[in-house]
Amino acid sequence: MANPAKAKGTAWESAWTAYIKEHHNPAAHRSVQMGAKDIGDVSGYFLHAAELKAEKTITLSSYIEQANKEAVHAGQPFGCAVVKRRMKGTADGYVVRDVATDVRLMNRFRDAEELLKEYQFDVWYEHDQQHRVAA
Repeated sequence: MANPAKAKGTAWESAWTAYIKEHHNPAAHRSVQMGAKDIGDVSGYFLHAAELKAEKTITLSSYIEQANKEAVHAGQPFGCAVVKRRMKGTADGYVVRDVATDVRLMNRFRDAEELLKEYQFDVWYEHDQQHRVAA
């Protein structure tokens, strides 16, 4: 690849896709670019259009704006930017959303947890214990 910046971006997309395949969704894959109707860089991140960035200068506002547009194009309820952290591995990168998107996501989680807790408490309890790992 002649363009070093593009090569870095492609390497980040590939590394993040491999990480998501292993830890989240084995069917995740890099998306085909669609120009003005782009759907994000990686498909298979549950409920999200993911816009991946590996740049020296980080401009969150433009990343989030792009991710939110791509979520609409992809038919996903949430957009996020996945930003490479310089000199760190994939798991140390950042997933970034605007506050409005994050609140909508947290409301969805809250409502789903309450429904599960109300209708299948034992299943909810097991689920809660499994995912109650401190950062």
